[in-house]
Amino acid sequence: MAKPTAELLTQPGRRLRVCLALTVLLAFAAWMGLSLGSTGGGFGEIWPVLSGQVSADSVMATIIWKIRLPRVVLAAVVGATLALGGLVFQVLLRNPLAEPYMLGVSGGSAIGAISAMLVGFSPFPGIALSAFGGSMLTLLLLLMLAAGRTTVNRDSLLLGGVMINAFCGALIMFLISLSRDSEVRHILFWLMGDLSLFRNDQLPLLLGVAPSFVLILVLARPLNLLLLGREEAAAMGVSVTLVTNLLLVATTFMVSLVVCYSGLIGFVGLVIPHILRLLLGVDHRLLAPATILGGATYLILCDLLARTFHLSGELPVGIITALIGAPLFIFLLWRARR
Repeated sequence: MAKPTAELLTQPGRRLRVCLALTVLLAFAAWMGLSLGSTGGGFGEIWPVLSGQVSADSVMATIIWKIRLPRVVLAAVVGATLALGGLVFQVLLRNPLAEPYMLGVSGGSAIGAISAMLVGFSPFPGIALSAFGGSMLTLLLLLMLAAGRTTVNRDSLLLGGVMINAFCGALIMFLISLSRDSEVRHILFWLMGDLSLFRNDQLPLLLGVAPSFVLILVLARPLNLLLLGREEAAAMGVSVTLVTNLLLVATTFMVSLVVCYSGLIGFVGLVIPHILRLLLGVDHRLLAPATILGGATYLILCDLLARTFHLSGELPVGIITALIGAPLFIFLLWRARR
């Protein structure tokens, strides 16, 4: 990964301009998400509904407020969380191909969530805490593989993450085989990345990711210094162990929380950080907020494509992100081997 230098660090004015531009893109994506769908609507019909000019009991108002808006909000939060999680993992594990899905962290979270579902726990805090426990166990195993700083160890980390992900997949199938027939379809669709079952009354629970977002933004400068190496960062005043542990726990928590409501959505944490790093450089004071906004925009658009592309219904959004992200992952892996 590229290391920060004085000429790569961005000025406050540029950070503001980039974030404003990405905010405009996010707003446009959200407007499209609210406007388009299989049940009608259009760009011109949204503002009267949002401004209260249309009766709240009308069909279009019900569709927007109770179906599309929760889904757009969920897609934005999940996309931002997974993208930011990928960015943090790539720095801490010193591997540009690291991201929650490929490393098995999302898979470990899914095992915990499914186990809690089968027991009958509530989404919060039962399923959320169980998902967090599963992802933390996976992360601890990954950290054992990440010990050391050589290229071989970083490659072993990536391959180990893939194997952990495969093992998590086997455990998930085992848990599904134990579930009742009425639960199987719901779990399988959820595993492919399902945003359709989210409800308005669950929106406040997504605020649980906010403390992790704030912590990562506050620690953007230490993230820059960690790119130089642990010894160099420590010499420049960074408490490496404390910062690393805080970031790992915060990132794992926010990823496990959104997995409870979205299922397994892969490659967002690979696609968005990589593209933005190429466009904006490696200064995390800019890259972190840009990744939040870019990840939110990306998943809203992917979900819009998923629910309008399929003629006989809707696709799980995880299929769309995999179709985009898997070829990019193969290309990056091929380029890294050259």
